[in-house]
Amino acid sequence: MAFFLTKILVSALVIAVVTEVAKLSDKWGGLIAALPTMTFLILLWLHFEGASDEKIARHVGFTMYFVLPTLPLFFALPFIINKFGFWPAFTASILLTALLVYLFNLVYERYGVSIL
Repeated sequence: MAFFLTKILVSALVIAVVTEVAKLSDKWGGLIAALPTMTFLILLWLHFEGASDEKIARHVGFTMYFVLPTLPLFFALPFIINKFGFWPAFTASILLTALLVYLFNLVYERYGVSIL
């Protein structure tokens, strides 16, 4: 239970630090947010909890499969937010990402990989 609480606190701290940095500097906040910080934390947590190297490698592989369909969010959101505001942009970005994950899954399945 102590390790679980440690994971929550450290993970929350990272998110809090990134949002505080982003308030001070869009560029530095963006840089930190673009780093795979959460992925690194997840890999550490999996390792410390005894996950096999094979399990960790599969996790990283599936993470890579999800990167491509989520990238358009970073192009669409700034454009939409300037035209329609935060909530419409946020909603459209979620819908776009969900649609792209579904469509990418169809493509991936042709190569023998299912992400959904």
